[in-house]
Amino acid sequence: MSVKKLFYKFTNAKKYKEYKNNLNNQKKINFLKSGFESQISNIHKKIRTKKDLSFLHSGHLGDIINALPVIKELAKTHKCKFYIQAKKPLPEKTLGYKNPKDYVFMSDKMVDMVLPLLKNQEYIHKVDIYNSEEIDIDLDLFRKIPMNFNLDEVRWYFQLTGIQTDLSKPYITVEPSKKVQNKVVIMRSTRRKNIFINYKFLKKYKDLLFLGLQEEYEDLRKEVPHLEFYDCKDFLETAEIIKAGKFFLGNSSFGFTIAEGLKVPRLMESYPDFPMIYPNGNHGYDFYFQDHLEKWFDFLYNLRK
Repeated sequence: MSVKKLFYKFTNAKKYKEYKNNLNNQKKINFLKSGFESQISNIHKKIRTKKDLSFLHSGHLGDIINALPVIKELAKTHKCKFYIQAKKPLPEKTLGYKNPKDYVFMSDKMVDMVLPLLKNQEYIHKVDIYNSEEIDIDLDLFRKIPMNFNLDEVRWYFQLTGIQTDLSKPYITVEPSKKVQNKVVIMRSTRRKNIFINYKFLKKYKDLLFLGLQEEYEDLRKEVPHLEFYDCKDFLETAEIIKAGKFFLGNSSFGFTIAEGLKVPRLMESYPDFPMIYPNGNHGYDFYFQDHLEKWFDFLYNLRK
């Protein structure tokens, strides 16, 4: 800590705050001018001058799906190729996992599961695993944008590319499942649970189906004993079941990202500590408190009888 900063800290709280803000702002500007700004300009130039565009993304899963609105918009005027990189290491500061396989953004298995869903999107000319192809737009750069990431995460790519689109319209297309239909589809991560609510009220409702991890299902079944479980073979099947459902209920997880892309009726359990996912468009609702959860759940449950 500099002498000036230390002096302000103990003698002038207002000056100390201003000094810290100025240091933080200067740090962001220095980063921007050190090369990031030129990367943004290069992306802008390639979009203006090229008809074929190649994109790279290494995950996480939800981040990949959230890039689709920009790719779909660009596909109206460009031929778009989308490459997915497996096993890209996480930054060291994020390594707090017990299992070494979690030290990457996406495992080979996760890539294999998401590829069928991506390949089902007809506006993408080609989807494949990355193998040193020439890349025009590295979508992983969104992680370096010097801004507060509480912004609706689907808009991160708007700021990276300068492309904006109508988020009320679907950007994932699948056929409804013929095998599993008319269920209330639930996917709920245990990592971002809202501590203000519980799901015990679901005991009075039927046709509740959980998709996701077995341990997540077991966690929710403590409150909803009659909850069913279905193990999807890949994320294309996950999307098909969500499409065929009554509506979707989930928290800040990959499931809600799919439901949001499909624009099915959906209900979002917001995460008070780090809100960065918001419904956009018709029949998309979010909640923080129990009364609102029960109100909107009942509304959507009776919307499609």
